[in-house]
Amino acid sequence: MDIIKSCFTNYGFQPIETPSFENSETLMGKYGEEGDRLIFKILNSGDFLRKVNDVMMTEKDSIKITSKISEKALRYDLTVPFARYVVQHQNDITFPFKRYQIQPVWRADRPQKGRFREFFQCDADVVGSKSLWQEVELVQLYDAVFSKLKLNGATIKMNNRKILSGIAEVIGAEDKLIDFTVALDKLDKIGEDGVKKEMREKGISESAIEKVQPLFSMQGTANEQLESLKDLLSASQVGMQGIEELSFIINKVSQLGLETATLAIDVTLARGLNYYTGAIFEVSAPEGVSMGSIGGGGRYDDLTGIFGMKDVSGVGISFGLDRIYLVLEELDLFPSTVTANTKVLFINFGEAESLYAMKAIKQLRAKGINAELYPDNAKMGKQMGYADKRDIPYTILAGGNEMEAGTYTLKNMKSGEQDTVQLNGVIQILS
Repeated sequence: MDIIKSCFTNYGFQPIETPSFENSETLMGKYGEEGDRLIFKILNSGDFLRKVNDVMMTEKDSIKITSKISEKALRYDLTVPFARYVVQHQNDITFPFKRYQIQPVWRADRPQKGRFREFFQCDADVVGSKSLWQEVELVQLYDAVFSKLKLNGATIKMNNRKILSGIAEVIGAEDKLIDFTVALDKLDKIGEDGVKKEMREKGISESAIEKVQPLFSMQGTANEQLESLKDLLSASQVGMQGIEELSFIINKVSQLGLETATLAIDVTLARGLNYYTGAIFEVSAPEGVSMGSIGGGGRYDDLTGIFGMKDVSGVGISFGLDRIYLVLEELDLFPSTVTANTKVLFINFGEAESLYAMKAIKQLRAKGINAELYPDNAKMGKQMGYADKRDIPYTILAGGNEMEAGTYTLKNMKSGEQDTVQLNGVIQILS
């Protein structure tokens, strides 16, 4: 978290926080049909069934009943609450507004590896600018964070919703754009046949599916794929605009260079969220790690429009903190120093000795040294075992003799060596 925060600050982002729950109408309808199903609804206070009439109870229409018994919901992501925040504070904000947010979100999903009902998102967003330099910077921000985490080999996959709109247009499925993108987005989960099956079920014609076939086998460098897309989308103005935007970002990033991550085009990347309108990103973990995406984001030109503030473009990315942690653990990259919290444990010999120890602990803490007293006057073996299990590197023994001499016996738990020193000596060694 500290590494991600430092990179956010380095790139000019400021921290904000939004409430853990929002009005249901703020969240519903922003994430597509599948997203809406995963939003945790909060029951109204008091007699929540009061507004439900007998007809509704008989019909058992859960959607109608939900609107009567629940007016609030836990946030599904940080982007929609952020858009609401921007509209609410538009007169106090200087645009372009760059913010970062690290808070938990909730999804009513089936828990499994890398998929949680509650997890942290780390978002960085810029609103109030249509400049594609923002996308270039966000790609670099991903790379900066992964470099500092020593997480080499992550792939930042990129596409553009305008390209997907263009494809839907040239295959004659404009009216089915959302169904088309939602199905396409599942390619890595259900495979080509599964995607085609879902498209058929959603009413996309066989001839349209045939025209989209080149997408499933598109390979080569970013520029080669862009050329193939130009052939496919030459008749679509919006599709060609998407290619132009993608080319700009790829070209500028390649000139600036990346440290550890790789930028790649994925023409089947759709991201099932309805609010994306331009560039879309998804980050996959290094090869050999069994984990879904560890980040994602994109450009949203009209997200604040749903709250009555038109023509404010935004773009943002998110880091999947919990998944990144799991990847670091699997690759044995999480530094052991992060878990080494307490530097020294004072052994408890009784009330008078504990007071003597606490006076020293107060001074050590003032010097930034993590110190604590074992709370009970237990057997020495138990207290030493406790320090050992917690990987506390030093213990201090201060009994009657030490109190009389104004000294402390400092023991190195790894080597077993002991030194009897004054408090200044303890501070010097532990610093």
